[in-house]
Amino acid sequence: MLRRLLLASLATASAGAAGLGPLPPLPLLTPADTLTVTVAESGHPNADGTFELTCDERAEGNHPARENACARLDQLAEAGANPFAPVPADQLCTQVYGGPAVAHITGTWQGRTVDARFSRADGCEIDRWENLEPVLPLVRA
Repeated sequence: MLRRLLLASLATASAGAAGLGPLPPLPLLTPADTLTVTVAESGHPNADGTFELTCDERAEGNHPARENACARLDQLAEAGANPFAPVPADQLCTQVYGGPAVAHITGTWQGRTVDARFSRADGCEIDRWENLEPVLPLVRA
């Protein structure tokens, strides 16, 4: 979404260049968000595996929900959230087990390197997983 807005502003700036004065400075364009999502032990054969996800002008890769996953990542970016941050060590979490599903996400997002692990071991980890759906699959114990 952000990239689409930048491209639209570039087109508008180019159209206005014919006699309207100097163009405003262009924002730096960041490379596409490119993630590798590996899911195991979800209990759903179609959800387990390694999936590539690239979010740029359009969603690409073999991720089964790539359009919705990129839209969710755009929402999180607009909110200034970092869905890949680990649960703080001092965070109190309910002792609710959400099942054996685990995930590992690597790559780049918003120009930052991502290397994050996810589980459903307690309430905090379940919330963290569900916040990132549909990048991570819908999994319920």
